[in-house]
Amino acid sequence: MDNRDQRALLIAASCQIERKDGAWLIPSQATSGRKYEVKLEGGGSCSCADYAEGYRCKHIRALKLILKRELGIGEVIADAKPIVVEEKKKYNRDHAAFNAAQAVEKHRLQMLLHDLCSGLKEADPKKRGRKPHSVRDAIFSMVLKVYGTKAARTTACDLLDAHQRGYTLKPIPGMKVCAFFENPTFTPVLKALVSFSALPLRVVETAFAFDSTGFGSNKFERWFDQKYGVTKHKCVWTKAHIACGVKTNVITAVRILDKDAADSPQFKPLLERTAAGGFHIDEAYADKAYLSAENVEAVFAEGGTPFIMPKVNTTGGIGGPFERMFHYFQYRQEEFLTHYHQRSNVGTAFSMVKRKFGDHVRSRTETAMVNEVLCKFLCHNLCVLNQEQHELGIEPIFWGDKNALPSAQPA
Repeated sequence: MDNRDQRALLIAASCQIERKDGAWLIPSQATSGRKYEVKLEGGGSCSCADYAEGYRCKHIRALKLILKRELGIGEVIADAKPIVVEEKKKYNRDHAAFNAAQAVEKHRLQMLLHDLCSGLKEADPKKRGRKPHSVRDAIFSMVLKVYGTKAARTTACDLLDAHQRGYTLKPIPGMKVCAFFENPTFTPVLKALVSFSALPLRVVETAFAFDSTGFGSNKFERWFDQKYGVTKHKCVWTKAHIACGVKTNVITAVRILDKDAADSPQFKPLLERTAAGGFHIDEAYADKAYLSAENVEAVFAEGGTPFIMPKVNTTGGIGGPFERMFHYFQYRQEEFLTHYHQRSNVGTAFSMVKRKFGDHVRSRTETAMVNEVLCKFLCHNLCVLNQEQHELGIEPIFWGDKNALPSAQPA
């Protein structure tokens, strides 16, 4: 019994049919209110797209089942088995805390961002000429623009409100933010801020998932294909590698390199950056793209257990920690997969970022695109902190050492 037979059984069990003008009307499973005309003359016919393309139509099969059941005529599907519909799994949520967090998120994010930027060191001042905007103001305005998901001119009102609340030293024009994104000296600062913004949750997070994703843009690369004699084009995009906690989905480390950069070499730097922030690593999850002896040994060196999916041709012949992990997978596979599937939380983190702050970037240059993606991750972490402050009662205290972050010096 194939998939169409299964769906035919579902239609026959749950749908009502009616007769009209010599045809039977069968409700569509995909489109509410839509019905298909089914006739049984000859081999049978249906107005659905499957029948028009020459496939075995589930509506004809469903009608035959209904007629067999109610009138005792027609045929039955061979080897029919009972269909078990699993109940959808539900996850409990503290709705009162969620509602409270959402109601104050925009104001609370600005407070957290201002506190986070207070640890930044300023660049060496100019001896002559007009003094530039401070690094704190630049980072604050960049993140606030990304959080609002609006154009630079539209963000001007939010920046003025932030200045009136004392979050910036002086008013920042909306269009000036675009120049901030173009500044390459802000890239290491934003990268460090993403990691620092996760620190208040180090008492909660002990297991981490690793993966990468892409953010598209409105730019396209064009080239002439000599073989086929046509001009081709593809979207320019930015690839980000992250480590995130599996309980709160907070991002603890991020690396943005060339879009063609391999995944496996990014695992160890992300792991080490997470551990350097004070997180205790009990478990680490990653798919087979991150499988290597070096990565497995790095997790064991941090005192954790790696759950990196082996490939089809993987063996434990290399020995050492890699062999131990492989044997764990071979002989206790169900237990291994139970841990490994927590890796899906990194996909949840990507979904949270892209749904709330967009799956593309507005910037056009490579530097600005990287800075904009980093701002998306920083916004995500601040929103997670706001949420966990209401749910878990964790007070976001980023650091005591004001000189912990790098200064924005000319590259």
